Amino acid sequence: MGWKSHGFRFKSGRKLRKKVREKGVRIRKVLQTFDVGQSVHIDIEPAVHKGMPHPRFQGRTGVVIGQRGRAYLVKIRDGGKYKTLIVRPEHLKLQG
Repeated sequence: MGWKSHGFRFKSGRKLRKKVREKGVRIRKVLQTFDVGQSVHIDIEPAVHKGMPHPRFQGRTGVVIGQRGRAYLVKIRDGGKYKTLIVRPEHLKLQG
């Protein structure tokens, strides 16, 4: 028997759930911009699947180290290693 993949959002329904009155996307979240060196929180927007980081990174804080198209390169620490995530602005929130 081989292991079966259950998809990118497997077992993350509770984490990626929105309240009924918060459905949809706020346009200001899509249009927000960040500068290199700014600290950002990863706050996944479940209504937008494009540019969504893996749910294990929900709530993490990182630093913007660059831009790739409309997405941002965010460096976070995961365990003892640093990882670079490619995240669209809808899934980011400015720290502070």
